[in-house]
Amino acid sequence: MALTRIWSAFIIIAILVAGIRMVFTQHNQGIFSAMVIGKTGDTLRLGTKPIAQASEEEIRQTASGGIYRSGQVNTRRVNELELLTYRIQASDGVIETCKTAVNLSIGLIGIMALFMGFMRIAELAGGINFLSRIIGPFFSRIFPEVPKGHPAMGHMMMNFSANLLGLDNAATPFGIKAMQSLQELNTSKDSASNAQLMFLCLHASGLTLIPVSIIALRASAKASNPMDIFIPCMIATFAATLAALFIVSFKQRIRLYQPVIIGWILGISAIIAGLITYIKSLDTESVQVFSSGLSNGLILLIFLLIIAGGLFKRINIFDAFIDGAKGGFDTAVRIIPYLVGMLVAISLLRTSGTFDVLIEGMKSLVSMLGMDTRFVDGLPTALIKPFSGGGARGMMVDTMKTYGPDSFAGRLSCILQGSSDTTFYVIAVYFGAVSIRNTRYAVGAMLLADLVGIITSVILAYVFFA
Repeated sequence: MALTRIWSAFIIIAILVAGIRMVFTQHNQGIFSAMVIGKTGDTLRLGTKPIAQASEEEIRQTASGGIYRSGQVNTRRVNELELLTYRIQASDGVIETCKTAVNLSIGLIGIMALFMGFMRIAELAGGINFLSRIIGPFFSRIFPEVPKGHPAMGHMMMNFSANLLGLDNAATPFGIKAMQSLQELNTSKDSASNAQLMFLCLHASGLTLIPVSIIALRASAKASNPMDIFIPCMIATFAATLAALFIVSFKQRIRLYQPVIIGWILGISAIIAGLITYIKSLDTESVQVFSSGLSNGLILLIFLLIIAGGLFKRINIFDAFIDGAKGGFDTAVRIIPYLVGMLVAISLLRTSGTFDVLIEGMKSLVSMLGMDTRFVDGLPTALIKPFSGGGARGMMVDTMKTYGPDSFAGRLSCILQGSSDTTFYVIAVYFGAVSIRNTRYAVGAMLLADLVGIITSVILAYVFFA
């Protein structure tokens, strides 16, 4: 029911905000068309104005064919007497979003088939059970409802490992397989189990060791030191993960102050600290080479070990792969309705201008309180990230372009981009894969962990860059 209320609220709020903007603001007469049939990159004509009514800045910037930009509204010269005002649509409307949702699912089919095929070989060869026994002492305490040695533990470990290395293509199939394994233990098939909630909240916290894509985008934006956000990103995402662990443990009354749990957390912290020390000794290009070699090399090593294990166990490897791949195809198709529903609601929020209203309201509130408002310019990335990874990435790039990659807002937006995952996308895909409708407190716990990541990111930005 929680997800139903949130989804309904998204749609109602978006339409109401769009209606208010159309009635009371000058430049939003075509907002309903943009919300339904608009496409990213469309030029929306807002009107014209006489040169006599233009500001000196508008006249100066458009005099030689340039463009004057005020927020999302652009102005360019039509002739010597008149200026045209317009804006570029930043996101797709409902119709295009439906196509995008289907294309996303189709794009997942091949990846899902590949990795689930190899997962099936690993299961028959005993590799998943072996991995489950290794991680068992730790997982058995934070997943008390999962029997020791259950394959779900191995599947979850594969997902977390892929996430750590930034392997999104591998993390999703592994994660969906973990949800399916946990669903076998779920006594109420329509409602999320405690184990599924713990797994998904930890997954959505987005713990990643090396934010390679963010470093690459900062390098392309000509940042003086593209890697300067590496340590803040690492700390922020780790804080969000610990927050997710504590929040869900509190809800499920899991006692975390146990030697095994503390030992594992300290061990992971030591590994992260060691990695930070090593990465700090590399330049930007070397970081990208190291990360690419480590992550992709690990995937190939997993394939090699799975095939070797299958040969050793004398199983029919190719038949096992085909059997698992069929399940990947079915799963990718099954999530289409969930993706369509969630992405359409998010599209309405973006195209209606709800995010813009929220950001401007926050800036006004912070200014009224007499606080430093610099961090507000970086917040759009954080607000969009739970809804759309691509949208947040675009907002991060736009922030760096507007304020500069070495500005406070530019650096903060990069840290925020690396501090969490796309919460609502994760909910739609993972719960949709096992047909769970009652997500219980998943949304609240994930968003609370996201909030911890955002607050930590802002604090770190002031510590490192203010």
